Amino acid sequence: MKVLGIIPARGGSKGLLRKNIKNICGKPLISWTIETTKKSRLLDHVIVSTEDHEIADVAIEYGADVPFLRPAELSLDSTPAIEPVLHAISHFPEFDSVLLLQPTSPLRNADDIDGIINMASLRNASSAVSFCDAPVHPYWVYKTEGNKLIPFCEHERVPCRQDLPTALAVNGALYFSTVKNLTHNRSFISKETIPFIMPKSRSLDIDDEIDFVLAEELLRNAKF
Repeated sequence: MKVLGIIPARGGSKGLLRKNIKNICGKPLISWTIETTKKSRLLDHVIVSTEDHEIADVAIEYGADVPFLRPAELSLDSTPAIEPVLHAISHFPEFDSVLLLQPTSPLRNADDIDGIINMASLRNASSAVSFCDAPVHPYWVYKTEGNKLIPFCEHERVPCRQDLPTALAVNGALYFSTVKNLTHNRSFISKETIPFIMPKSRSLDIDDEIDFVLAEELLRNAKF
């Protein structure tokens, strides 16, 4: 396999303004992902896809390749997440596989990156996505209809914790696919996708200020 790493980083984040270049432990958030990819043995090339000049400058400062500025229409709130990926791989037809690495997952390490690529190769998988144990089990999640609580999962009773079936959640850190699979399904996740399990300690995906504060504390104590 020849694997292209893509770090998507648009400038218009809403939950946490300018989060992709927000300073965390002395460095821009995106730099943690850029530097981790450089420690990977199995990524052949890594690019940053952004429409934002400031993000591009920061990425280049930390050694990333920014071969183009993404069209503005591929950086809207309404833009399907797959479109910037397809746009990026169209510039690199020599690659047959792609790994998407969101900058909002700064705790993943190089072993995680090489681990998912190795797993996909050994199992001849067309796609693989990182997961961790679900933070809240679906059996314990409810919705409301009027004043009534309705369980999301139909079950006769809520079992004890030790009796719960395994529940996994996408952690946002790593999305691998062959280019052929991605262009055909237009999604990293399908019935053929295999899970790459990561520990909770490296599975934080920053979405808001609370996540950011927690990530900062974890990064201070992380061993990379």
